[in-house]
Amino acid sequence: MFARNVSFRLKFNMLSEYGHLFDSQVLPLLRKQKGFRDEITISSPNGLDVTAISLWDNKSDAEAYNTSAYPEVLKTLSKVVDGTPKIQTCEVINSTFHKIDVPVHA
Repeated sequence: MFARNVSFRLKFNMLSEYGHLFDSQVLPLLRKQKGFRDEITISSPNGLDVTAISLWDNKSDAEAYNTSAYPEVLKTLSKVVDGTPKIQTCEVINSTFHKIDVPVHA
């Protein structure tokens, strides 16, 4: 399993609007993507700093989403996001929600 960790700052008082946009426009788009498994979004107590972690079957599915659909997501969220999101990617080695086969590295 593979994860995309997207961190960004919301414009002031936009957490509720972000939630609405995510549920109504972003999540339906994610669910159509090959290999998409889950999304976890967390916010700082002040509602400004957000981290969205999407889980994918594999790296190639996450990369395909990054080049094909993610630009549309950025456009959709542009009215609530302040600045440019930071993206990190990594292998998931443990999850209590999903059964994961940990890759063995030689």
